Amino acid sequence: MKAIVQERFGPPDILQMVDADRPEVAADQVLVRVHAAALNPYDWHMMRGDPYVARLMGGVGLTRPKSLVAGIDAAGRVEAVGADVRGLQPGDEVLGFCPGSFAEFARTTADLLVPKPATLTFEQAAAVPMGAVTALRGIRTVGQAQAGQRVLVNGAAGGVGTFAVQIAAALGAEVTGVCSARNVELVRSLGAAHVVDYAREDFADGGVHYDVILDNVGNRPLSRLRRALTPTGTLVANGGGSPGHVFGAIGAMLRLVAVNVFVRQQLRMILPAAPAGPTHEDLLAVTALIEAGKLTPVVDRTYSLTDAADGVRHVEQSHARGKAVVTVP
Repeated sequence: MKAIVQERFGPPDILQMVDADRPEVAADQVLVRVHAAALNPYDWHMMRGDPYVARLMGGVGLTRPKSLVAGIDAAGRVEAVGADVRGLQPGDEVLGFCPGSFAEFARTTADLLVPKPATLTFEQAAAVPMGAVTALRGIRTVGQAQAGQRVLVNGAAGGVGTFAVQIAAALGAEVTGVCSARNVELVRSLGAAHVVDYAREDFADGGVHYDVILDNVGNRPLSRLRRALTPTGTLVANGGGSPGHVFGAIGAMLRLVAVNVFVRQQLRMILPAAPAGPTHEDLLAVTALIEAGKLTPVVDRTYSLTDAADGVRHVEQSHARGKAVVTVP
């Protein structure tokens, strides 16, 4: 099969297309014929081994990548199932977390897959797993947003933000989205009652207080974010940071945990929704919202498998509007 591999940590140029062996499935595994794979900030973090402390924590590998084939999100058709797998069979259209998804075939487990909604293309479906599940956890699970509350999404036009705005609106919250001027109409169309152009206004000036803030960007000091919260409001920090940091977002999150002990406000963090936690239930929850017409993936642009490095570079430079997706012929 064709696959995009990386044999060392580094910039997008290290990603190369090669001929690789098709994965073999164990009794509890599923082989997916990938039709599309989303590009995530997660991918460039894995590609660069960044932040460096993550290498010591064992998540990405110490001196070389733990996984040679890049990618995590996928949509496609089931090619084969292991002897112990129930509920899936060859030909089923699915989406979910498939490590090594920048390839023609990827191997995963049944609990990381759900049926693809019939209304979605494979490209749209591939955009769902990490972005939508992270947004769901940030808004509903961790943020516990309720109907009638004021919810602010910083980075509202990004891969997680476009899902978060829609999920908060579906819960009945009054949503404010923060984005650039070119994305104002997009964010408004997703259900935001108010949109802040970050180049012209400061949402953290204390003029409006929010019950829940989901911060996908990490470009405001914690003190400023707290100023924008109600006295008992909840801040949910979701990563942020750029390449070349020793601690990256992990350092900021540790500071947030430390401050949380001493304040009435709830300061919470959420790591990107890699395969962990109640993933199957979360995937079912977001696909239910899609089937109910309350959630629609926003696909910014698509790249061929051979151009996957260009796609990762685009996402790494924070240019994505919604999700970028790799198509696999």
